[in-house]
Amino acid sequence: MATILVTGGTGTLGRALVDRLLDDGHDVRSLSRRPHTFAERPRLRAFAVDLRDGTGLDDAMAGVDAIVHCATSPTGGDTEAAGRLVAAAKAAGVPHLVYISIVGVDRIPLGYYRAKLAVERTIEDSGLGWTVLRTTQFHNLVLGLVKTGARSPVLPVLTGVRLQPVDVREVADRLAELAAGEPAGRVPDMGGPEVLDFKELAQATLEAGGRRRLLMPLWLPGSTFAAVRRGENLTPEHADGRRTYAEFLAERTGTGPAR
Repeated sequence: MATILVTGGTGTLGRALVDRLLDDGHDVRSLSRRPHTFAERPRLRAFAVDLRDGTGLDDAMAGVDAIVHCATSPTGGDTEAAGRLVAAAKAAGVPHLVYISIVGVDRIPLGYYRAKLAVERTIEDSGLGWTVLRTTQFHNLVLGLVKTGARSPVLPVLTGVRLQPVDVREVADRLAELAAGEPAGRVPDMGGPEVLDFKELAQATLEAGGRRRLLMPLWLPGSTFAAVRRGENLTPEHADGRRTYAEFLAERTGTGPAR
């Protein structure tokens, strides 16, 4: 068993990953900006570390066998945070750094995606042993997008946009497997089991929540949405996830089996 550090350990993916690593018998260190909210569990240590300044990072890194870097901020600073993490990992002699990225970061000209791609390159050029996994969007993200739009009586539906949502726990399973193994470089992408039109996803979400909204088609211009309409966010050849979006919704509403 290994000692594995998870950045962003209290986030949606981080919590699922920490649970999986503990279940596998590893010693886990969870990093987050704020004190952790986990129930006390054997083999879990939590550190309040903000990667924006790196305070406390060296102490958390001592004796670590692998890092899984899940921390991210859509408002910026990911590249600088990754630089601090890499420097601390090299100083501590950590042999393996695993990074979770997004399918299409090299093909979709979105600012957040460009930052994720820059982090990939920082890690690849670090001199550390590294592994990068790109996945499609999580079920939770799709749910959040639709719920945000459903605050209005009219729900905008992005025309021509398809998504391939994947279950966050299945991604956590894959990351746990990678973290326990040897550095593997860029591994095959991971996507959900289905490619669905955004309208289908919106309708399914509304039905599961017992809501009715007027669906309004919305065509967005620009190179980012042109790339998404081309399917650059998809990886149908790697539909490795098993849990569908419908099953995710059924579990959340209590009409399907919990996992």
